[in-house]
Amino acid sequence: MVVSIFVNPLQFENSEDLMRYPATLAADLEMCESTEVDIVYRPTTSTMYPNGFDCRVDVGRIGQVLEGRSRAGHYDGVATVVTKLLNVVCPDRVYFGQKDYQQTLVVRRLVRDLELDVELVVVPTVREGNGLALSSRNALLSAEARSRAVIISKAIELAESRYAAGETEAGELLSDAISSIEDAGLVVDYVTIADPETLVPQDIVRVGDIILVAATIDGIRLIDNAILGA
Repeated sequence: MVVSIFVNPLQFENSEDLMRYPATLAADLEMCESTEVDIVYRPTTSTMYPNGFDCRVDVGRIGQVLEGRSRAGHYDGVATVVTKLLNVVCPDRVYFGQKDYQQTLVVRRLVRDLELDVELVVVPTVREGNGLALSSRNALLSAEARSRAVIISKAIELAESRYAAGETEAGELLSDAISSIEDAGLVVDYVTIADPETLVPQDIVRVGDIILVAATIDGIRLIDNAILGA
């Protein structure tokens, strides 16, 4: 098993966000040592993007909505670094978490359209005991902010429960979710229910549609999602 550790500057829309992104190399390496990791690939920025580097991978529409709308160029940066990592490591399988759901669609499109010889495996979102989705950015949250951030997963659970009870109007499901997040003092970027392949917003919810949330607390942007009816 090969694990890559690299904070990719092409994914960040501004240098301030890059500078404050948590770097936890010691903890990452300790985790690798405690699992079945054979190789840690930890390139430098100059190795990945040497002087004169000027190519980018354009992922099209799927990278321009939701996260891509709020973070211009983000997914082109993701696709570029993923292509480079896959070309260097040449794995049989590559693993991405469902928490970054739109990213999994970008990588799936990348693998399909560029005919990359690798299998994409999407693993379930890992959560803290209170339901907060694990994220590197959680380390930037104060204890108080972390406790309030749980409302994101609670809002998703509320939409899931209302859908399970028979509500299929997306507007009804979303209004309660948005209100609960805003009432907790978070700033909502988006809460939407979308087609799981195209991310086109849905008015009437079907089994398998996905609810996606992005909200900010104390300047820290968090995302989460869930497949409805799964």
